[in-house]
This record gives sequence, structure tokens and C-alpha cells, in this order.
Amino acid sequence: MHTVNKNILGKWISVALLSITTAAACAQSDPSARAEDAVPSAQQSQTAQTPPSATSAAPMSATLMETTPTSSTLPDTGMPASTEGMAAPQADAATPPPQLAMPIAVDVSDKAGIAKDSLLRAQILLDRAHFSPGEIDGAGGSNTRKAIAGFQRSKNLPDNGELDAATWAALDAGGAALVSYTLTVEDVAGPFNAIPADMMAKSKLAALGYTSVEEALGEKFHSSPALLQTLNAGKDMSQAGTELVVPNVTDIAAPAKAAKVIVDKSDLTVALADAGGTVFAQFPASTGSKNDPLPIGDWKVTGVARNPDFHYNPKLFWDANPKHSKAKIPAGPNNPVGTVWVDLSKEHYGIHGTPEPSRISKSESHGCIRLTNWTANMLAASVSPGTPALLQE
Repeated sequence: MHTVNKNILGKWISVALLSITTAAACAQSDPSARAEDAVPSAQQSQTAQTPPSATSAAPMSATLMETTPTSSTLPDTGMPASTEGMAAPQADAATPPPQLAMPIAVDVSDKAGIAKDSLLRAQILLDRAHFSPGEIDGAGGSNTRKAIAGFQRSKNLPDNGELDAATWAALDAGGAALVSYTLTVEDVAGPFNAIPADMMAKSKLAALGYTSVEEALGEKFHSSPALLQTLNAGKDMSQAGTELVVPNVTDIAAPAKAAKVIVDKSDLTVALADAGGTVFAQFPASTGSKNDPLPIGDWKVTGVARNPDFHYNPKLFWDANPKHSKAKIPAGPNNPVGTVWVDLSKEHYGIHGTPEPSRISKSESHGCIRLTNWTANMLAASVSPGTPALLQE
């Protein structure tokens, strides 16, 4: 592995360049079509709440980085990597951040046939409270139980992970759960293209954008595409002007600045805590594997790269196709580390997004910490250079 310096642009450094020592990216792979790891190079700064548009992602001039192989028998992982220096452009402070079209905040749960005590409402209200259940799907599971327990602790309630009366009372203060939303021209404009599994084929694309309007809307509303289709059966999601029922998550306020980031290996979560140690946000995460464990210890955040692209070197991967050659993998929400990369002071490690939000905490990584794109962006907005990051068992 190599250790070098690079410059990465973070939202919190505005027009200044931050010189940092980078960490490398981890990615996950599918048993049938493994996604090789790649290393991010910084792109223009984006807002934390709005994942960058893949169709507008433009590659930057940078000294790019490559990965270092590790031995693993796990089919469903990514790996830490070595890095080489890269530079990011200065931010344009005069350019306002892009704005989402906001749903009308009138709860339509009853009209949609969703009970007030439904698991779906709980997932949405947890997400609004910064205790993410991961991808909202109405089905629940371990990520939802962890979110409930974390929320309960933040409210000084018994952390049983159950939706009891006291928990519902606290959640119901979070506002509307399901709201009406009218599709805009931008929502349906695309382009939406299939993304090949092969890394060489990916490298030939201009960007790794969304594959469908359903996938784009799923990310926008922190939801599984299947849930949105169920809530809007019979409606044409390809037409601007179509009125949908969606989770009320686009107006969530950014979390406060964190005094510490806590990555918990046993709980598979990433939490943000204040100076008194109180956790005010929690996200499900994938954190390492048996062969490439989470690097336990006290580290620090060193920088953020938004909308990163990657260099792929097949010689550094034990499971790479021997016919592959080096390639630049373009930016977009469907690249191996999603839409944001948060560097840690532990060499070759960071916290990042994912192209597969439904698999968060369900698949393993090679040491790095993987979140959904929207929670990774939320975390990126909450940290600053030097923010402590505790990685614990």
C-alpha cells in the first residue's frame, strides 16, 4: 500500500482546499456479478441532502488511485485499498445548492389505506428523526428494530426495539408520514440506462446514473422502488404531472454538527453524538468482514469527496477477470461507493455510499463502512475536519 497526500473538497471548507491523507474505497459484490472495488477521486461539492445527478457528473482532472488486494473467500464484499494523491477544484460559493421539489406536508396515510400504527409509518417517522431504518420498505427487519431502539434511547425510553405506546407518542411528533407529490419534468427526464455488471463495460459509460425512474424516485424518497409501486399502483411514473403518494422525507432538516462519529461493529450502525455523548442520529451500516475486519480504534475524519469516480486495476484483485485492464469507472449513484466518500485518518479506510441500499448491513465489506447514499450524505454534512471517529466492537 502507498501513503500519499491529496486535496479533497468538502462542503465545510467552502472555497478553500484541504490537504489530507486519503483512504481508499470499499465496494460490495454480488455472487453472480461481483462489483470490484475502486478508489474515489473528488468531484464538485454537492449538498448533503441531495444525491448528485448522475447524468450531469463530469470527470475531473486528478491524480487517481488504485487498490491493494487482500485475500478473502467471501463473495459479497469489497476491500480496503491504497491511494495516490488527487486534487479537487475550488467551490463556487456564489452557486446556490440545488433544491428538491417539496411534497405538500399533509398526511395522506388514511387515503392511502395505511394505518396510523403501521410499520411503514414508523419507518418514515424514524427516518425523519434521523434514526434511519435504511431503505424504507414497509416490511421491517433488523435495521428497523435497531432504528427503533436507537430512537428510544434518544428519548430516554426503554430500548426494547418495539413500537409501544410511548414510542409511538414520541414518533408522532415527527409530522406527516405519507404525502402527495407531483412528478416534475426533471424527475422523469433521465436518461435512464441499464448498467452492465462488467467493469470494463462500466468504464465505457459517461456516468453510472439511475437505471429507471423508479430507482431514482426510490433514492429521492429513501424507499424501495417496490414500495413506491405498491403505494401508487396503476399510476404512470414516467409522466411529469402524475401525483404520487410518497414518504415525507425530502424536507428533513440536516442533523446537527457531530462531536463524534461512532461506528459499532456488533450493532452494524453508525451514530452521530454530541459533546455530551448523546446520540442524535443513527444509520444502519455494513462494516468489514472476517477476512478484512473493521479497524477498531480512535480515528478522525479528514475530508469528503462528493460524486467520486474511480480507477480500477484488475491486477490488485484476487477475483478479477484476468482479461480486464486498468479502467476509470465514472461517477454516479450506481458506482461502487455511491455519491459520497468520507475519509478517515486510518489509511485506506472511509465511510461511503452504495449503489445497493437494500443490502446495507446485509452484506459485508473489506473494512470500510458502507451506508445508503442519503445517510452517507447526511453524515458528510454533519462532520468537519478533525471530527473524532470511534470504531468499536
